[in-house]
Parts: sequence; C-alpha cells; structure tokens
Amino acid sequence: MFHIILYQPEIPPNTGNIIRLCANTGAQLHLIKPLGFELEDKQLRRAGLDYHEWAQVKIYEDLAEFQQRINPTRVFACSTRGSALYSEHHYQANDAFLFGPETRGLPKELIDAQDPQHLIRIPMLANSRSLNLSNSAAIILYEALRQQGFSDGVQALR
Repeated sequence: MFHIILYQPEIPPNTGNIIRLCANTGAQLHLIKPLGFELEDKQLRRAGLDYHEWAQVKIYEDLAEFQQRINPTRVFACSTRGSALYSEHHYQANDAFLFGPETRGLPKELIDAQDPQHLIRIPMLANSRSLNLSNSAAIILYEALRQQGFSDGVQALR
C-alpha cells in the first residue's frame, strides 16, 4: 500500500478527487492540519462522489504525528523544486508521497528536512508553475502502482 500525504490542503475539490483516487487504488490518504476546508464541505463531497466510504482518510495535527503513527518506509516530497524525476525511483510498498498546499507548495523548511534524493518532480515545460494537485498525485501514484505490477487488487488494463 502507498500513502498520499496532503500537507495543509486548501482546495476542497482537489482533496475530493484524491479521495476518489485513493478509493480506486487502495492508497491511504493522510491530511495534515490545518485544512483549508471542513470535511463536510459540499465541493469536497461532490468531487469525491460516493467514494468517501471506500477511502481510508486520516487526519493529523502535524507531519511528525503522521510519521510516528504510520512510519512509512520512505517519504518522497513532491515539488517543482525537486531535482529527480518521479520516474527515476523504484518505489516500494509503504512509501509515502508528500504534497504541499495548492497555492504555495511545500514550505522550504519541509523540503530542506527531506532526503534530497527523495525530492521528486514531474517534468513540465519551462516557465510552467505547477500541475493541479490531484493530477500530480495521480501521476506519481500510478507510476508507483505500475512498478509494483498493479498489485493489491489494482488491475492493469489488458
């Protein structure tokens, strides 16, 4: 199983889309406070459709609490400031992917605290700011699942 960590997410539909992504892949979603919305937010529920009951969503006061409770094998910080492409790593079960708030990305102090080899990015055209959060999470998660042969019941298209 893989873990998606949203650090201080701000936009309800993005989190709703990621709830749906996690429900369909078996990944766990971890939300780090403060959240920019309530979990009962209409936009969050609309984007997640009826997948909320199928997703494992947990909320933490801070990133340290997540690390202590889950103890992931590795944490990959996903940022436009990453040096390695997301596709250059071999992912393992229990790896976690950390994404920052939509309007500002991961704070510098969190990026600096990560293993530099685990700071990954998705390639984009020069002068691009960033991709949508839910799209980024899907790209990286599906690469990790592909590398694992789409195990845990996730089936590849034939």
